[in-house]
Amino acid sequence: MSSDLEKCAIIELHHGQFKIIEPGDYVLCSITKQKIPLENLKYWNVDLQEIYFGPEVALKRYKEINEI
Repeated sequence: MSSDLEKCAIIELHHGQFKIIEPGDYVLCSITKQKIPLENLKYWNVDLQEIYFGPEVALKRYKEINEI
């Protein structure tokens, strides 16, 4: 990760977009706690307001939630 990721943003997740509540450089994955630069944020769950580092984490969480 880049060293310029200094401040964690607070966001509100919506379908297809997110709203920045408190500005920052990154958000944390809800599962792995890895830093995700805001410009790279692509995976989240609106209903649970969870952020995912990537497709593998999102799929794993989907399976957990749906007991697959």
